[in-house]
Amino acid sequence: MPAERRYGMDHTHYAWSPLSKRERLQWPEQARVALCVIVSLEHTEWLPPAPSVQAAPQAVGMIPRPYPDYSRLTHREYGHRVGIFRILDVLEKYDIPPTVAIDALTAEHYPYLVQHCQQRGCEFMAHGMAATRLISSHMSAQEEQDYIQTALDTIALATGAQRPSGWLGPEYGESSRTPNLLAQAGIQYVCDWVNDEQPYRMTTPEGELYALPMMLELDDVHALWERRVRVPRYGQLLQEGFDRLYTDGAQSGRLLVIHVHPWLMGQPFRIRYLDEALQAMRRRRGVWAAHGRTIIEWYRQQQPA
Repeated sequence: MPAERRYGMDHTHYAWSPLSKRERLQWPEQARVALCVIVSLEHTEWLPPAPSVQAAPQAVGMIPRPYPDYSRLTHREYGHRVGIFRILDVLEKYDIPPTVAIDALTAEHYPYLVQHCQQRGCEFMAHGMAATRLISSHMSAQEEQDYIQTALDTIALATGAQRPSGWLGPEYGESSRTPNLLAQAGIQYVCDWVNDEQPYRMTTPEGELYALPMMLELDDVHALWERRVRVPRYGQLLQEGFDRLYTDGAQSGRLLVIHVHPWLMGQPFRIRYLDEALQAMRRRRGVWAAHGRTIIEWYRQQQPA
């Protein structure tokens, strides 16, 4: 959408709201921090259909290779074969309900993973069609609407459940139309907007859509792959970020949404640092660990009509 100079940011997707001016946010049982861990299960296609938009290959230290690039493709597949189980074990160890961002192709082609996640008490949120099919402004309005509807229908059919209430775009991809289209499709919360430490309501012509902001700089891909943060330092960042939110949460509840990828954080030499960080968080009183949907439902009930 064209830029329009106004108070706050140059769009109408949400109202600008400085944290210092808000009413006190209270989580259940006076918790200081609401903790949500989102685990992405995303399929990387060997031959994405044209004209799919893709992010740059996430394989640090590897130069682009001719098709088929087995090392890159199978590295991503590691998450579906090994890493997911290791991460879910850690979350269960600390009684953290997993929120699994699953794309349509994973839900359709990996029924074992769907069943396993259901047995582990996971909430499924929609993660688009595939890691190799991003939403962008190159799509027409109808193409994007069809993309969202197909993803939601496919995931609902594969899981045998109602359509997901949450959405995380592949690689956080959106167009200027996406929030409105998500609300029209019945989505209740979206994680692509990473600009806050509390949930907030978005502005849509129809439906009711909330943002559940992630802590982008603690996204494992963003930290470890893109910024080259050392793994031990990443574990420290998780704990240091939490500690500050916990301190600030004494005044008004804070939100920590951590986004991890099984092909990356599920590696045997990295999982220790996630384990140690989550253990430190769960040792503190006043930490509410919940699914994304549960956090948004609570937040919604606290807002004035």
